[in-house]
Amino acid sequence: MAIVELRFTALPEHVRTARLVAAAVARRAGVAESVLDEVRLAVGEACSRAVGLTRQMGADEPVTVTLDDGEGRFSIEVRDAVPQPAAVGAGDSGGPLSGGSANGASLDVAESELGLAVILGLVDELDVRSGADGGRIRMSWPSGKGKAEDEPVSL
Repeated sequence: MAIVELRFTALPEHVRTARLVAAAVARRAGVAESVLDEVRLAVGEACSRAVGLTRQMGADEPVTVTLDDGEGRFSIEVRDAVPQPAAVGAGDSGGPLSGGSANGASLDVAESELGLAVILGLVDELDVRSGADGGRIRMSWPSGKGKAEDEPVSL
């Protein structure tokens, strides 16, 4: 099991780097070539959302991307440090999708919901959470690791 962590200043130009790193780690983890574009797009959407929230709030904290290829799944977690009302799941009220955010600033709800809808269509599993310590988007896909050598692969 390998874990790669990427931390970057919340600038839009760093999102491309996160996408490239995610695709490279996903390939090494055994994620199917046909799924790599979905990984790139989902990471781009999640990182763009985290960068947008961080910049909107004027926070200086970095965006953190953690990539993990353990237990037959390739997972990516994108975290920001922007305090938000607690929410669990994509679209629960009171969270980042409800339009409210710390310091009275408002989030572009339609853009945020669209970004999460795009991610939902690209990933195998999605978990979105937010709270006083920031937001987290966790995505995962099946990987080739963790399968037995003689296990047949279905296409």
